Amino acid sequence: METLNRLGEEINLRLDAAPNFVAPLLAVLAACIAALFLHWLAYRALNRAIAQENATGRSLLRRARRPSRLAAVIAALAWVLPNIRMPYGWQDKFGHLFLILLIILVGWTLILLTNHFSERAVRRHRLDVEDNLSARKFVTQARVLRRTTTIILGIFTAAGVLLTFESVQKYGAGLFASAGAAGLVLGLAARPVLTNLIAGLQIAITQPIRLEDVVIVEEEWGWIEEIFATYVVVRLWDWRRMVVPLSYFIEKPFQNWTRESASIIGAVFWYLDYTVPIDKMRAKLEELAQASDLWDGNVVNLQVSETEKDSIAVRGLVSARTSPQAWDLRCEIREKMITWLQKEHPEALPRLRAELGRNVAEAAEGAPVSEGDGRAR
Repeated sequence: METLNRLGEEINLRLDAAPNFVAPLLAVLAACIAALFLHWLAYRALNRAIAQENATGRSLLRRARRPSRLAAVIAALAWVLPNIRMPYGWQDKFGHLFLILLIILVGWTLILLTNHFSERAVRRHRLDVEDNLSARKFVTQARVLRRTTTIILGIFTAAGVLLTFESVQKYGAGLFASAGAAGLVLGLAARPVLTNLIAGLQIAITQPIRLEDVVIVEEEWGWIEEIFATYVVVRLWDWRRMVVPLSYFIEKPFQNWTRESASIIGAVFWYLDYTVPIDKMRAKLEELAQASDLWDGNVVNLQVSETEKDSIAVRGLVSARTSPQAWDLRCEIREKMITWLQKEHPEALPRLRAELGRNVAEAAEGAPVSEGDGRAR
């Protein structure tokens, strides 16, 4: 006991001999360390108390760990600062720090709550089912609005922190008063960001594109993989990724193959001889479509779409539930129809004809041929 008393007296003597700022600084550091330690203990206790089955509570607790740690430090500062004597000017500096931390905590908490509740809402809608149109609508809207809200909250938080400094306030007031060249420069510099943010809000509301939509952008075919606050990632058919600004889908035309539904009609072309039996070919197309698991049972049709001097173009139409299935169905129908024609009607395949007259045949045997007796086409 005497040793502890002696140690305490020695610490007091050293603090009295130290500069004036040492004692308040040590008190602030001790309060912050104590707050962090208590936060650690409370977090462990709550983590053990929440059951493993309560996934929502554990997720919310995990997300709240860092903001609650900052809140513990702010609470410690709010308790210790009024109770200590600090050198001249330090009270204002610590008060400024306290205000900055409080603004950051409020903005961080709002962003945390936005992300948490939006993800909870998104988890109720599954994208891995065949009929996922309504789910894609909701998930697209939720994610775009969440990211836009996060950026706006981040901007306002940063602006709130900067406005606590007098120099920034004076500069902002001068800029607002002038509203001239400096404001024009800032507006031009912020134009791309603001354009994409506004485009994100338009896409979230009007939804010209949604997640997993099949689109053709810049003559490339792919799916909308992700929609961020300022750009869209398109997953192309060969696994490449195309990054497109959000404003592109507002300002420029593009193809969306799944705007209302994923069903689509695919066309298959054959270039055949004039002797092809169209009726039999039409019946064979219906038979092949009905035998395929890729056909959705809606559209199957065959027509002669074009004629040329040596061949005709036969077009078959078949529908499928999705565009990838339509592509596979087209390839399957094309291959099986060619196989059927080769076996059953080989004369219907494209060919070139030549007609030989009697005198031409005699010429082949060595007899003289008069002009005009040989004809070819």
